[in-house]
Amino acid sequence: MASIPSPIHPENLKAVNKIAELSGQNVHECMQCGTCSAVCPMVESMGFTTRMGIHYLQFGEIEPVIKAQIGEYCASCHTCVVRCPRGIDVPKVFEAVRQLVLRTNTDLIKPQEIPKDTMAEAPQIAFVSTFRKLTS
Repeated sequence: MASIPSPIHPENLKAVNKIAELSGQNVHECMQCGTCSAVCPMVESMGFTTRMGIHYLQFGEIEPVIKAQIGEYCASCHTCVVRCPRGIDVPKVFEAVRQLVLRTNTDLIKPQEIPKDTMAEAPQIAFVSTFRKLTS
């Protein structure tokens, strides 16, 4: 039996497979019901909905998901996981995308550019957690 060629570019397919490996989730199981977007408390802050992020990944489009920074905006509340009819752990998927970006040694925040007034006033734990999440 002949195999059907993948419509996903080989480089993008490699990235999608890496996301599956890191997250333990298969984005192709998503049926695009939109429940994850409906319950997401951070959806207004993201470049697009979580459903759209998964949809892009299903077609191997990694760049739009990276640019939308869904992994950075995700509150990891896991409401989407609880409500997903397919049991997809959406935060794990977007965390894997974020990890791919950080593995390129690209910092998403530059600590040296934070104003000194902000550094003096903000709680230190906020900086520590931000630096852990957004710097490589």
